[in-house]
Amino acid sequence: MSATAPSPENAPELTHFRDGQPRMVDVTDKAATTRTATAEAWVVLPPEARAALEAGTNPKGDPLTVARLAGLAGSKRTADLILLCHPIPVTGADVQVTLEAAGVRIAATVKTTAPTGVEMEALTAASVAALNVYDMLKAASKAIEITGLRLLSKTGGKSGDYRAEDRQGQPIS
Repeated sequence: MSATAPSPENAPELTHFRDGQPRMVDVTDKAATTRTATAEAWVVLPPEARAALEAGTNPKGDPLTVARLAGLAGSKRTADLILLCHPIPVTGADVQVTLEAAGVRIAATVKTTAPTGVEMEALTAASVAALNVYDMLKAASKAIEITGLRLLSKTGGKSGDYRAEDRQGQPIS
């Protein structure tokens, strides 16, 4: 089955393109409101990488601390990395990096008071933290896998609140 493109008269209005050209959406007239977003990512560790992490024998140092700092820094650099993303004031950020049975779980929460959302900052924080776990442990194993990057929740803004669901359809706490 092939999808057909909508006809020009039925095409949705693209927010980041006008007359076929990319543009940054103008948020000048939007009110600044308090917004939060939380994202997560997972780093799946092969046994040798997990062993190096647990034993504290990683020659580069503590991957979890470095990842946390990298995630915090990444949240503030999002507009430098994501095309057409507005630079916004990150007024608060928290990145939790924990070793769990399934691997390293990264949860990044970012806050702002701005006319546009903070989801990309939370997703960037989680992904940059995950990349730093990989970088810190790659000497132990190249088979480390980064997975599960997703938005868990957001508050504020025109689209309202959002909370992801688990595999059973229950809201994630």
